Amino acid sequence: MKILKSLSILLLGTIVVACSTNPFTGKQTLALVPNSQILPMAFQQYNEFLSENKVIKGTSDANMVKSVGQKIANAAERYLNANGYAGYLKDYRWEYNLVDSKEVNAWCMPGGKIVVYSGILPITKDEAGLAAVMGHEVAHALANHGQQRMSAGQLQQLGAVAGNIALSGNAENQQIFNTAYGLGSNVGVMLPFSRSHETEADHIGLILMAIAGYEPNVAAELWQRMQAQEQGAPPEFLSTHPSSATRIQNIQAWAPEAKAEARKFGVTTFKR
Repeated sequence: MKILKSLSILLLGTIVVACSTNPFTGKQTLALVPNSQILPMAFQQYNEFLSENKVIKGTSDANMVKSVGQKIANAAERYLNANGYAGYLKDYRWEYNLVDSKEVNAWCMPGGKIVVYSGILPITKDEAGLAAVMGHEVAHALANHGQQRMSAGQLQQLGAVAGNIALSGNAENQQIFNTAYGLGSNVGVMLPFSRSHETEADHIGLILMAIAGYEPNVAAELWQRMQAQEQGAPPEFLSTHPSSATRIQNIQAWAPEAKAEARKFGVTTFKR
């Protein structure tokens, strides 16, 4: 029990010390793994990915990805500078690439390394739809969601270790605990944690695309098209992402706020 108590004190102390502030929400977030470790790994993995996949260069679509990405990055910098976070992006190395793949996806690694798969372009349809996707992905990087997921994973592992130490000497109880803890921590903690990140990225991304001059309501139209593509989606509580219906409802509610925020930066017209 002394070991368990020591682990609990260490865990609590680690959580208190290892926190950072989300510049878009003002909330304290987990930061057990510093960006000084995460970013070099992300940059290396990104380069390896590009070397192993077909990067589309010089086409109108590839140029659009780079143009929209730069506009979103500029919007992020304007927002951060205006809200007291000048220098927040100093370690970012923005890069935007279109990759030949039928997969309907896009992602942004920590530090601003973005990939858009060509398979998503028929659904984004146009520049504004692409801005909705890229705004969302950039928001994940800006809010350090990757760092938070890694930190939460470490805490989940520590919880499992603590439980097994407390039940040491009773293999049957350890087995019951591990089964219950694995299911409970995933469904009750990790999946809601992931869904909250997706919702946060939707919100931040909407603001970024509006500041970049794009109509935020296009994001809801994008998710309506995404919803039409869905087949056999799991129930929301078993998913890492909110349902498309939830996202559409949220985006429609947030769109006026995003436009109001963009007007603070002199943006009064929004491209569709």
